[in-house]
Amino acid sequence: MAFWLARRRNGQDSEWIQRFDPRFWTVNFPRPMMASVVTTAPNALRVDVEFHHKDALAGLIWESEDRYDHPLLGYTADRDYSRTILRFRWRSSGVIALDQVNGPVLTIEGRDVNGNPTSWYVRLWNYAVGTAQDAQITLPFSKLTSGWSSSDPASPAVYPGDIDRMFFSIAPPGYVAADHSLLPSRVNGWVELTGIACEGYRPMLEIGDVILPPHGLQISTAYDDAYNVTPARLLRNIRGLGYRGRILHYLGMSHFFRLMPSGNSMLVLPAGALCAPAETWHSSYFALAKAQGFAIVASLSYEILAQHCQFAWQQRTFNGNAALTAWDPPSALLSPASAPAMGWLQSIATRIVAMLKAVNLPVLFQIGEPWWWVKSDGRICLYDNAAKAAFGGDPVNIPDMRASLTIAQTSLLDAAGALLAQSTANLND
Repeated sequence: MAFWLARRRNGQDSEWIQRFDPRFWTVNFPRPMMASVVTTAPNALRVDVEFHHKDALAGLIWESEDRYDHPLLGYTADRDYSRTILRFRWRSSGVIALDQVNGPVLTIEGRDVNGNPTSWYVRLWNYAVGTAQDAQITLPFSKLTSGWSSSDPASPAVYPGDIDRMFFSIAPPGYVAADHSLLPSRVNGWVELTGIACEGYRPMLEIGDVILPPHGLQISTAYDDAYNVTPARLLRNIRGLGYRGRILHYLGMSHFFRLMPSGNSMLVLPAGALCAPAETWHSSYFALAKAQGFAIVASLSYEILAQHCQFAWQQRTFNGNAALTAWDPPSALLSPASAPAMGWLQSIATRIVAMLKAVNLPVLFQIGEPWWWVKSDGRICLYDNAAKAAFGGDPVNIPDMRASLTIAQTSLLDAAGALLAQSTANLND
């Protein structure tokens, strides 16, 4: 069939959105903390955060250039914020309040009047009316000043005519910029921006309004790839590009789970739980997908980012090397013989199924990548302690899967296949 690898719009339909439309904000943060952003109304959004360390810091980001939407659906870049005013109501809990040291700051990145790269740091409390956790904020970009006090004559004025991006900082109580030690306990917080309105000069942005006819193909998404954008934005692209029917959604291997401290590491909670940002994001994704006529096939794999995987859960070679993928950093493969690992997967699957049912989506669940890992040199990872016990305590070594196999080695592979089939059957149940 005909196709076009579009790099930009070329006469296709467009419409207009309000600058700062809630669908087009993103989040960013350093691992292993987690954050997500979802739309809660046409003029409102919510950010959920889960902090573990004192230096954890999330950013709620608006970019002047659209880097995430398909070229036919993105908004037009506009770096001029002169005489533009952004208004919203700020509400928060579990994060540093507006009036505190290290409280929310608007960082603006762009260029000064002479074209020199510059960043400005605008304290939101200076432009707030209300309380430290519930305030109406008005940001007139042509009148903003950087620094602690907006009335200080020495505070540099923001040049609004050439801005690349801006973001609000969100930090946990007890934040210390250079201290990566653990907080006394995990901190969950949230920020809501409601009544978002843009006024003054250039308050609207042109945006692609392409709706391709349904073409019969279906699409896959992954939380590891989409955790930083709103579900509404993701679904707008899916529908606009002609996809309908089912969406195969991979839960991922690095962002959805709740973590706990373990020595110098952060490991998945053995009982199995989604972190709050992932819970909020998936609830929104499933509900919006249902409203738009999509079904979701939730996919969960036998794979966890290695730095967060419980040691005893990992598949291993005959000499004890962990099964690791080639990703950087690598992911680890869970042993189908490990009851705790399989119990963890079952807990996650149970929660996801409950979320699908909560919005009346059909329960469609896929077990992705249930396998025994083979190293690049041919060694198979059948020898973690749980697997060895399941295979009789002293299974025969298979040093190279590419070589001819003995009857004993073939029998071990048959047993490994049967164990894997049973583990997937248990997970489906």
